[in-house]
Amino acid sequence: MTTPTTGHEYTLSRDLEAPVEKVWKVWTRAEHYENWFHAVPGSVALDVRPGGAWRATMRSPDGNQVPMTGTYREVAENRRLVVAMDIPGREPAVMEMDFAEVGGGKTRLVVKQACDTAEECEQSRAGSELLLEWCAAYLAAI
Repeated sequence: MTTPTTGHEYTLSRDLEAPVEKVWKVWTRAEHYENWFHAVPGSVALDVRPGGAWRATMRSPDGNQVPMTGTYREVAENRRLVVAMDIPGREPAVMEMDFAEVGGGKTRLVVKQACDTAEECEQSRAGSELLLEWCAAYLAAI
């Protein structure tokens, strides 16, 4: 599955200091995801399979809680996740993540997303960059 192009899209790539299996686990196991995603304890549920649902309530730095839900559209263990995030009144936002071993026990994670507007794209890109930072910091700590 490929995210449809709208003219507003981004691709981020990050080399993480962990083997692909470990990176996969922190994205697909609730006990890890809850920690690095800054989720409210007990709010994460991940049914990692095509059509499976996910939910998490993220706690922002200012203390606000942001409930998030969605589904998994594509799952290829240790290689690819395509997730949809529910947006009230609109089609879900779809994010593609490709995981690849790059040698030396590192993983390259590539995140792609198409957005409806340039403003939405910049906000999504900033959010994805933050997620990659949090993920990298968590991987370094475990």
